[in-house]
Amino acid sequence: MNGLKTMVLMVTLTLMLVFVGGLLGGKTGMTFALVMAFGMNFVSYWFSDKIVLKMYGAQEVSERDAPELYGTVRRLAQRAELPMPKVFIMDQDQPNAFATGRNPEHGAVAVTAGIMRMLSQAEIEGVIAHELAHIKHRDILVSTVAAAIAGAISYLAQMAQWSALFGGRSNDEGEGSSPIAALVMMIVGPIAAMMVQMAISRSREYGADAGGAAISGNPLHLAGALRKLQMASQQIPMQASPATAHLFIVSPLSGGGLLKLFSTHPPMEERIARLEAMRSGA
Repeated sequence: MNGLKTMVLMVTLTLMLVFVGGLLGGKTGMTFALVMAFGMNFVSYWFSDKIVLKMYGAQEVSERDAPELYGTVRRLAQRAELPMPKVFIMDQDQPNAFATGRNPEHGAVAVTAGIMRMLSQAEIEGVIAHELAHIKHRDILVSTVAAAIAGAISYLAQMAQWSALFGGRSNDEGEGSSPIAALVMMIVGPIAAMMVQMAISRSREYGADAGGAAISGNPLHLAGALRKLQMASQQIPMQASPATAHLFIVSPLSGGGLLKLFSTHPPMEERIARLEAMRSGA
């Protein structure tokens, strides 16, 4: 069901991009939107992992550098029937982790120094298993493409704003775009794209929780880790970009109100309840 839901949401997001492009410039606008989406997805596919690792100062470690962490990743990767991913440590106090890589053959798992200090070995295994599930399900690629398309829609909306300010833009039939339509697109387009992107991210988090529980063999290990990580993420700040917040096991951004409404992660209480229900057989 998570896979089907993700597919429907991705198709919706792509159709939104084409619609916004068409509203802005007719057939030419649609073509431009598709070319933009292709270009952004190409860059995301090949370079997003390197960009995000460098953004957070993640340093690759070997088995000699971090034998316990490296051994945990290797053991769980073998259990998940995955190639051994690269292992990185971020010099960040906030306990957190993420996975990246365009496919299982190029996977990487990054953890912060804070998570190594805070969690027990069993809880770290739960977190690593969650990240390996993301790699196995190719969630990183799906989320990155969704973010790229949503970004393209926002960019087109900004173009519409400038077009409206300077008297509109002619479409293929020589008719100027409606100021009202441009205004609606400027406001509704980016918000709708963001909501669809968040829905995709939340769906993949539930899937990674379930997959991680299966890999680790005990869903309570991840449930216990999530409780600690949720509390610590609110107490220990982290300089994180909203564009990459969806990668982390818990959102590195603090705050409430609208931030919670547009959260890239499902409610923590619901995630924990689902994991506990797996343990009890519900």
